[in-house]
Amino acid sequence: MSARTGVVYLVGAGPGDPGLMTRRSLELIADADSIYYDRLIPDGALDGAREDAELIYVGKQPGVPSVPQDEIGERLTRAAKAGRSVVRLKGGDPFVFGRGGEEGEALRAAGVEFEVVPGVTAGVAATAYAGIPVTHRGDASAVAFVTGHEDPEKAETALDWPALAAFPGTLVFYMGVKRLSENAASLIEGGRDPEQPAAAIERGTWPGQRTVTATLGTIAASVEREAIKAPALIVIGDVAARREELHWLERRPLHGRTVVVTRARAQASGVAKTLQGLGAQVVELPAIRIESLTGTDEARAAAKAIGDYDLICLTSPNGVKLLFEAIAEAGLDARALAGATVAAIGPGTARALAAEGIAADVIPERFVAEALVEVLEDVEVEGKRVLIARAAEARDVLPDALRERGASVDVVALYETVREAPDEKAIAAAQGADYVTFTSSSTVKNLTEALGERFPAAARIVSIGPVTSETVRESGLEVAVEADRHDVDGLLSALLADAATH
Repeated sequence: MSARTGVVYLVGAGPGDPGLMTRRSLELIADADSIYYDRLIPDGALDGAREDAELIYVGKQPGVPSVPQDEIGERLTRAAKAGRSVVRLKGGDPFVFGRGGEEGEALRAAGVEFEVVPGVTAGVAATAYAGIPVTHRGDASAVAFVTGHEDPEKAETALDWPALAAFPGTLVFYMGVKRLSENAASLIEGGRDPEQPAAAIERGTWPGQRTVTATLGTIAASVEREAIKAPALIVIGDVAARREELHWLERRPLHGRTVVVTRARAQASGVAKTLQGLGAQVVELPAIRIESLTGTDEARAAAKAIGDYDLICLTSPNGVKLLFEAIAEAGLDARALAGATVAAIGPGTARALAAEGIAADVIPERFVAEALVEVLEDVEVEGKRVLIARAAEARDVLPDALRERGASVDVVALYETVREAPDEKAIAAAQGADYVTFTSSSTVKNLTEALGERFPAAARIVSIGPVTSETVRESGLEVAVEADRHDVDGLLSALLADAATH
């Protein structure tokens, strides 16, 4: 169901991992006219918003002036009464220490309709990511969620510390770092065993999540020593000791590593998701963007005459995608290639062809132009028409070799790679990177020229293959790892192997 005008949706965005956002939350974000969002929403949570949607930050940050709560309610009310569909996007769940109840009451008082979309709360998500089950048949049959930082305007605490100390189960404190020492002391004074296991979870479910374990009596000192910062949860109870056996997040091969991805933005997301699944914190610094040249007379003529070619060579998935777009614009489809031999430079290009219904006839074992030249030696090309569909700035190794063998070669540029201006926030995030990945010479040239002295000097460079590696060296940098298989899967395998030893 789409978002309705005049309605405010109080939406939980989950604890930080974008994969924990609900389907309903993503639907509403994609449909809303206005989105009022908090600080602790997942990275990329707003990527699906409409281009014309209003995105208004109303988050609260410690030590920084923020929008008063009453004003947030007034803004939501005005937007809804103006006939807009409004999403109020909050980290976690809006009704678990999210002040969603207050905002709902303000909207009801103003006569504005609202709906609540629950989110996964950090109390169960961050603990699970840390390997701590908040309930366990052998340890705890109950769990209590407690605010560790009450409203400072309250005349007295609303927490019954002796009752919390006697609570027969797990205590999970939200926002509990700042007052951890006092809260721990209050529990111990109330009768809680100072030797009971405890844990602090920083940035739960986010890349770089950290967990510190101790006892109730020592957790405050451990948190201070390890410099655990907000946002963080404090867990107190016997279940915290289960972490030693059940922790899983830190076991992922790239946990705690920061990896810079430099592919074009449209292609980077797939690589980024794979790396994130392996535990890495990913910084997308697209050094290039792909600009189509299928509208040129040259490209249109080649697409229209596609059935006249005896051999068609494709050197990238981008080339495949754009060639078939040009073929479709010419009123043709994959059947027009029926009489041709189709060569792909590697498995990635072959997969792109397969998606269009074409099985590549020729794929070299090494994914470089020289290898494609070698494997085509078994294909008769003398007097044959050959189409090489590629990027504008590609090397001439392949067309030169085929012409020497007597082929009539048309080289058609279907796209060009253009430098992408890096985002300043992403540049800052990349400074502490462990790895920078390069998938082409153009990504090397453009990123090094764009960053200059701000290139992350301590990062290990992972190259997709020898041509890219040579460009890295020409740029004055050192290649730490080169993929044996010159495709993205090979690059990821090389990175994982290196991470296992460094």
